[in-house]
Amino acid sequence: KMTVQDVPDAFPTVDVPDHVHYTTGIVILIVGITGTLGNFLVFYAFCRTRSLQTPANMLIINLAISDLLMSITQSPVFFTNSLHKRWIFGEKG
Repeated sequence: KMTVQDVPDAFPTVDVPDHVHYTTGIVILIVGITGTLGNFLVFYAFCRTRSLQTPANMLIINLAISDLLMSITQSPVFFTNSLHKRWIFGEKG
């Protein structure tokens, strides 16, 4: 069985300064928090306001829920990896 370690340069890396990792992590954290709160508020307003519950707005809610799930699942992973300056979840992750 071949692993990533058996293939040289399978995942090439680029050396960047530490502050780039930290800045990227902070920006992703802010985007993640904003995306989570904003999309949750859209979903909440849709559920509480009867006049917003139209078939046309179902597309908006579908997009808001998808974006909410992306914000919840991907921002923490990207933020954590940025602070560690590498992929920390191993070969299987």
